Amino acid sequence: TARDRASADRRELCRASLVIVPPLTGKTHMPPSTHLAELRNLGPKSAAMLQRAGIHSVADLQTLGAVAAYVQVQRSGQRPSLVLLWALEGALTDLHWQTVAREHRTSLLLALEEAQGSNYDGIASPPCNTLPPP
Repeated sequence: TARDRASADRRELCRASLVIVPPLTGKTHMPPSTHLAELRNLGPKSAAMLQRAGIHSVADLQTLGAVAAYVQVQRSGQRPSLVLLWALEGALTDLHWQTVAREHRTSLLLALEEAQGSNYDGIASPPCNTLPPP
């Protein structure tokens, strides 16, 4: 049907536009022994939210990635703002959270929408379902 074709077109558009932002250098910029609260953009409150969600180390954050870590915080019963998502991505890529919000907002929001509606574990890029109708 026309609706199925439109849905498939939206999925394809989503797949084509989804970009997971890699670290700038190809590796993370912080040693694994760094405490979460010492990462760029993160402080004691953000670190406490991550720890309550079961993310206790930089290695945990690196393994999950920003989107899956944010979803894990949400699923732990906390109500983080999107600034936490920008801050997590910035901590992993060594970018200020406002730069992340400005330059990578769309790709992160698409990945977040996908992760929230699936059992996405953050290890591989999630499949893209559908975008909301225009």
